[in-house]
Amino acid sequence: MNEVHFYKTESGDCPIEQFLNSLTGKQAQKVLWVLQLLGDASVPPAQYFKRLPDTDDIWEVRVPMGHDIFELLGFMDEQLMVLNHAFQNPTEKNQLQEEVKIAESRKQEYLNRKPLL
Repeated sequence: MNEVHFYKTESGDCPIEQFLNSLTGKQAQKVLWVLQLLGDASVPPAQYFKRLPDTDDIWEVRVPMGHDIFELLGFMDEQLMVLNHAFQNPTEKNQLQEEVKIAESRKQEYLNRKPLL
């Protein structure tokens, strides 16, 4: 697959790092293991990585752990997978839509800041 990067806000905050820091050690270790797997695989396993339909080309990294499911959202930027939002799996569809809106907004902000080559 492509290289995995964590999005940073204009002020330098990193939502993915903040999310990882909120997890237990075992939870964070599992998320990082899945990210490493995705980065190393020529074809990412569909159980962990898929494009979300009806979005602005937002992709989901899904990390199951027991009864918990952690989701990291992001987008493709050439050869980079830019992860820009993460959360524990919401129970309601409306909540998922709100999480996707955050990822889409951060994608636009990233692309607006990206220097033109």
